[in-house]
Amino acid sequence: MQRRQFLQRGAAFALGSTLLQAAPKWAKIPVGLELFSVREDFMKDMPGTLKVVAKAGYQGVEMWGPYADWDVAKAKEFTKICQDLGMKVFSAHTGAKYFAPEHLDKVVELNGIMGTRFMIMSSAGQLKTLDAWKQVAAQLNNAAAKLKPLGKRTGFHNHALEFTPLEGMKPIELLAKETSKDVVLQLDVGTCLAAGSDPIAWVKANPGRFGSLHLKDWTGAKGDVRAGYRILFGEGYQQWPALFDQAVKTGGAEHFLIEQEGSDTTPYETIAKCMQNYKKMRGDKA
Repeated sequence: MQRRQFLQRGAAFALGSTLLQAAPKWAKIPVGLELFSVREDFMKDMPGTLKVVAKAGYQGVEMWGPYADWDVAKAKEFTKICQDLGMKVFSAHTGAKYFAPEHLDKVVELNGIMGTRFMIMSSAGQLKTLDAWKQVAAQLNNAAAKLKPLGKRTGFHNHALEFTPLEGMKPIELLAKETSKDVVLQLDVGTCLAAGSDPIAWVKANPGRFGSLHLKDWTGAKGDVRAGYRILFGEGYQQWPALFDQAVKTGGAEHFLIEQEGSDTTPYETIAKCMQNYKKMRGDKA
C-alpha cells in the first residue's frame, strides 16, 4: 500500500510539474485596461469606474488623453484610487501636442506622479508626408532622452494609417527606423490587422520594441472598417497565443492592455467579458 501511494503521489507530482512547465511565459504578463474603453463612465464617476475595472480582474490601467490637462492634485487623486484598488497605472496615452517643448515637462511630471512606465503618443494626426513623420520621430527621440534617466520610456501607438504606405514606405516603418531603441512601438493589434498587416511578423521584424500591446480584436468588415472593432477581444483574430509568445520571446512585452472601441453590450459588461475571454485563453481555472 505504501509503495502504491508513493507511486501515485509521484505521478501526481510529475503531472503537476508538467502542467506548470507547460504554462506559457506570456501568462505571467500583467493585463490592464485602456480606460478609453470606459471613457464616458470614467468622466461621470472616476472612482466608481475604476472600482468596476479592478473587480473585473484588471491588474492595471492605461490613462488616455484628458490626463494631460490635469493639475497635480487630480493626478494624485487618480493615482491613489488606483493604488487603493490594487491597480498600477502602466502607461498614459498622450496627445502629440504635449510632446512639444512647452508642454513636455508638465506631462512628464504628471506621469511621474501616476507612476507610469510608458508615456505613449496616442496619435500624430493625418500626416501627409514622410518628412512630417520624421519630425514625429524627432519628438519621440527627444522625449525618450528626457524620460530614460527617470526609468521611463516613451512610445508611439499605431493606427491603421501608420501601416498604410505613404510615398513608398509605411510610416510605422519609418518611425521604427528613425527612433532610438528606447522608443516603444505600442502595437495596436486590431488596427494592424485592419490595415492588412501581420502583427506577428511585425514583432519579429523589430525585436525589443514592443513593451506594450493593445489587445484590440478585429474581424473583416466591408464598408465601415470601425464596425470590425466591435467584436470582443478573443472572438476574432485566431493567432493571439502565437502573438503573445512572440511579444514575450522577442518583443520585450512588459504588459498587455485590453481595449474595446464599442460592442453590442454596455462598456462594463464588455470589459468583463473581454477579461473572461483572456483568462480562458491563458488557461485560468474557472
